[in-house]
Amino acid sequence: MTAIDNPVQVDPDKLMGFVFNAVGEVGAALNAALVVMGDELGYYRALAEHGPTTPPELAERTGTDEHYAREWLNAQAAGSYVTYDADSGRYTLPPEQAIALTDETSPAFVVGLFQIAHGTIRDTPSVTQAARSGDGIGWHQHNSDVYVGCERFFRPSYLANLAGEWLPQLDGVVDKLTRGAAVADIGCGHGASTIIMAEAFPNSTFIGADYHADSIQTAKQRAAAAGIDDRATFVDAASTAVPGDGFDLVTMFDCLHDMGDPLGAAKHVHDILAEDGTWMIVEPAAGDQVEDNLNPVGRAYYGFSTLLCTPASLSQDVGTALGTQAGPAKIRDITTAAGFSSFRLAAQTPFNNVFEVRR
Repeated sequence: MTAIDNPVQVDPDKLMGFVFNAVGEVGAALNAALVVMGDELGYYRALAEHGPTTPPELAERTGTDEHYAREWLNAQAAGSYVTYDADSGRYTLPPEQAIALTDETSPAFVVGLFQIAHGTIRDTPSVTQAARSGDGIGWHQHNSDVYVGCERFFRPSYLANLAGEWLPQLDGVVDKLTRGAAVADIGCGHGASTIIMAEAFPNSTFIGADYHADSIQTAKQRAAAAGIDDRATFVDAASTAVPGDGFDLVTMFDCLHDMGDPLGAAKHVHDILAEDGTWMIVEPAAGDQVEDNLNPVGRAYYGFSTLLCTPASLSQDVGTALGTQAGPAKIRDITTAAGFSSFRLAAQTPFNNVFEVRR
């Protein structure tokens, strides 16, 4: 007998508490699209630049319709993204929200997270069908908001931490990069991580690899625009087929768990890494047990794991499907099985674990 069949077992206060919580969840789901809309239409930037604003003023400054500007502002006020002054009828973007919603150089920038979530949600029908059949959905099968949002979410953290915090925690790596090292960045996407390292260490050479050809084309364009394409090159290659050998440093940023054959990728790293080289693995922050990850960050990552990362792995050969919250123990097991003997947590942020792997 279910709780619905036997209403005596139902606590009405808990039931309504859940219902109102669900209403909040719906508002939050809709807000993902509203944040992307506000970013694309320039609403947040206009509010940050001009201060307290009326709907007609926001519409005029952004070249949009006043009706949409008004309803968008009200939705943002209801969600405490902006504040509303009833006496003046003006809406204000607080300075903290302005950083999080307009400053793409800040590690607190969250618009990319909303954008990748919005793109991921739009592809849910395909994932639902895949869940019935056991098939996967390849990274290349998603819409552009997934790719662009992914870069916009991770790049600010890489800007803030990669050269100044993470690499210095790896034994002897910064000295090698400063003198001149060979680096392979596997699963590089649009090349943000590769380019950040190349700009920080001009004596080193870098190769970025990704199986998604369109992302590689974007990475090449970004490197050319940055004036570093003479020492930062990009290739369309699977994680088990990156060309070259003798690399002083191999990096993987937020991608090992997406791979169909992470063990095969790890064995390939072992083959192409110099004898005294270092493998840096950056993975989503996670503990080893489910209960370690039952928190807001874990909730978001489990959502991405269900709709994006696990389907991506299942679409590839082997289809290990580690999941976004794999945890350090599973990552260590893979490196050990590939022949590495040294594995340690080198650095952490609220969103990432950084591992150092050596022979």
